[in-house]
Amino acid sequence: MGMGFQQSTTASSYHSKEELLLLKSHLRGGGLPLPNYSNPLFAGSGKCEGCHGYDPLQEAMVDDDGVDVNVVDDWRASMMANSAKDPFWRAKVSHESIVNPAHAPVFENLCTSCHAPLGHHSFRLAGVGPFTLAAMDTSALYRDGVSCNACHQQPADSLGVLFTGQIKIDMGKNLYGPYDNPFAGPMTAFVGFPVAYGPHINESELCASCHTLITETADLNGNLTGNHFFEQVTYHEWVNSDYNTNDISCQSCHAPQISDSIMISANYGNLAPRSPFGRHFFVGANAFMMKLMRDNIDTLKITAGVTDFDSTIARTNRMLQQESLDITLTETMRTSDTAFYEVELVNKAGHKLPSGYPSRRMFVEFVVLNDNADTLFKSGIIDGTYEVLGQNPTYEPHYQMINQEDQVQIYEMVMGDVNNDVTTVLERANAPIKDNRIPPTGFTTGHYAYDTTLIAGTALTDVDFNKVGATEGAGKDIVHYHVPLQGYSGDLHVSARVYYQTAPPKWMVEMFSVSSPRIDHFKEMYDNSDQSPTLMNAAFLGSLYSSTPEYQRHNFTLYPNPTSNGQVSIRNPDRKPVDQINVFSENGRLVKYFRGSSNITTTIVLPDAKGIYYIELKGKGLRVVKKVISL
Repeated sequence: MGMGFQQSTTASSYHSKEELLLLKSHLRGGGLPLPNYSNPLFAGSGKCEGCHGYDPLQEAMVDDDGVDVNVVDDWRASMMANSAKDPFWRAKVSHESIVNPAHAPVFENLCTSCHAPLGHHSFRLAGVGPFTLAAMDTSALYRDGVSCNACHQQPADSLGVLFTGQIKIDMGKNLYGPYDNPFAGPMTAFVGFPVAYGPHINESELCASCHTLITETADLNGNLTGNHFFEQVTYHEWVNSDYNTNDISCQSCHAPQISDSIMISANYGNLAPRSPFGRHFFVGANAFMMKLMRDNIDTLKITAGVTDFDSTIARTNRMLQQESLDITLTETMRTSDTAFYEVELVNKAGHKLPSGYPSRRMFVEFVVLNDNADTLFKSGIIDGTYEVLGQNPTYEPHYQMINQEDQVQIYEMVMGDVNNDVTTVLERANAPIKDNRIPPTGFTTGHYAYDTTLIAGTALTDVDFNKVGATEGAGKDIVHYHVPLQGYSGDLHVSARVYYQTAPPKWMVEMFSVSSPRIDHFKEMYDNSDQSPTLMNAAFLGSLYSSTPEYQRHNFTLYPNPTSNGQVSIRNPDRKPVDQINVFSENGRLVKYFRGSSNITTTIVLPDAKGIYYIELKGKGLRVVKKVISL
């Protein structure tokens, strides 16, 4: 939990709290101040920062070990905080407006209901509208994203029944929190918002409106057909799962609780600590956008700094690599001409994997080598543009069995228009052509919410997809690989890796075929961004070292090797760009990961356990694996 800044100097070393806050801003690595003003209905997150943000005197918002756990700094580099500044979203709204310009005001008003709720609902409740991106950009308060009021000002009586951003706002300006007998005086007197006990703040229904998005379908001429498309239904995926029946809420993972006793407000030293305490991480799977925004803080007018983003990126990778997916690789049979393997993927999330925006996908890279490290079979390899080789130009179908290198298992939702052709235009989406995203455990086609969470395409007839025998709800898939051996009879070295991509190049083609200031702005950042997919999990048979080829020879060295203190330096004299450094145990389990660099020397720390590790260096067109021994 020690992601926050820990004070290393006593408060008396500085002249004032303001100077300490300035120091904190500097240490965060940039970012604009949070909006510290209100309109008649909402307050900016800067208004909340005074009591619920960083406490330079360390009197509040610290855990039992004195580590800073303040809600503002946990939140400020999340996608929730930056939803209105997300350049991909802004570009996509522009794209939709170009395709159907007559619908632009209505579409922008719809999209801002979730991405810029303070502005949208300020306009709506004042009887003014529509609320467009141009209106949003007139105020830092409107660009405050999904900030404090957007969640805490929702009363309990509308939750789970209003969708597509239609949240109810408490017009009495009550802010609801999870603790009974709240200390309400300062909030009412100084900020103008009464405080009330609201246990619903910890319920999944609080998330339902903006994580259940239903769009109207337009034909290719822009005429509304009367049909509706379930674009994003993460909430309903959760409803149709064991997580719902076992009362495991969205907040359990995305705002995880700690049992420490936390004084939740600064400036009031007599307050009783509260427990449990929900960390406001709001981490999802979008490491790509975290990196892009971190690298464009000033351009995007973001209120988080580099260190804030680095903490959020680390949490995102941890969620993807430790809490989302299990993988098992098994050799089931080998004949004189074919080797047979099963790759079992188990969804550990409380919704489909991947979930959310339809651009997101997960794919399996499967490689078989002989003893000379020559490739006998490969499926799902990424090329130099971060695109998956071998896939069909339109979309890749779901596979139960793969026996050719131009077949690759990609888990995704593919939208079809009124002609059942693939589209990435959200308003043209009429029905899913393919949806083989792995369901959560307990998911069934007989559930009342299934009509919003369809399985589509050949996954429906796959007896291994979300089933054990004839019983649904397994929350997993098994892919069978039949590998032709081409006369080879020696040992085989097999690797199966699963990668996650938020914004794959293929999805961008349709949007980048047109131009607007917002699209061009995002394209420039996208082209200069780290587009490498995130490794989620991996499994190996045979030697990991020999099963991972050096696709090109590079002059990397590791020292000391063996290492006696767990520290290993990676020498990169050619300054090859390394995006990520992955550390695998001897049995092939991913145990650590680090952000890469093009520095001549990079030092990493291995896990505490002694033994053999494999260090994988990954970059654009680069994969190198080195073996190291920790004594």
